[in-house]
Amino acid sequence: MAENQLQNEDLELQERLKQKTWNEIRTNDSWAIFKIMSEFVNGYEAMGRIGPSVTVFGSARTQPEDKYYLLAEKIAYKISKAGYGVITGGGPGIMEAGNKGAHFGGGTSVGLNIELPFEQHFNPYIDKDKNLNFDYFFVRKVMFVKYSQGFVVMPGGFGTLDELFEAVTLIQTKKIGKFPIILVGSEFWSGLLDWIRTVMIDKMKNASPEDMNLIKVVDTADEVVEALDTFYKKYNLSPNF
Repeated sequence: MAENQLQNEDLELQERLKQKTWNEIRTNDSWAIFKIMSEFVNGYEAMGRIGPSVTVFGSARTQPEDKYYLLAEKIAYKISKAGYGVITGGGPGIMEAGNKGAHFGGGTSVGLNIELPFEQHFNPYIDKDKNLNFDYFFVRKVMFVKYSQGFVVMPGGFGTLDELFEAVTLIQTKKIGKFPIILVGSEFWSGLLDWIRTVMIDKMKNASPEDMNLIKVVDTADEVVEALDTFYKKYNLSPNF
């Protein structure tokens, strides 16, 4: 079934490409810059008003009864009580849990939603004036990084890993200011971190051992808030770039 679906999608793509010349495709790309610009402008104007916030990442597939959904909700609640707003990707799963915790904690609850053919739909716990919609992943990712004072990364899939590694890369290369990156769930993250240490760093020398200091692994909501507070007792709250 999956193979047939991929073949059908490939045929549909071929048909769409046949309908346009190469120059027509390039012309459409040029005009797309205006839509990209509008997403940046709208995003900057909306996000610039929210104040210091922490982004909660994690899987859209996590169910409300899952222990990590419940933990993400508790973390977001405590984050909001500590004076931070909460930003998520705006969808279901861990994202919903993050917005839910912020909502019931009386804090700012922001959703940066993106249109996808599956999984994604905005959740009901986002502040009505802070539910932003994006067509472009890269614009949305800029909003996450620019306006977050920290990343709380729950168990997730490829999208979660993408956001994690981009944040580490930008801090590592000093393209943005340093902020706390907190991985929640040692049972989920330990295998990946062991591979990074033993293979990527020790064996292949593809990163520096000091880069691991950018990441903190915790298992409780109190540890998340403590990590944020400890970091910002040392560094002032400020925009990331």
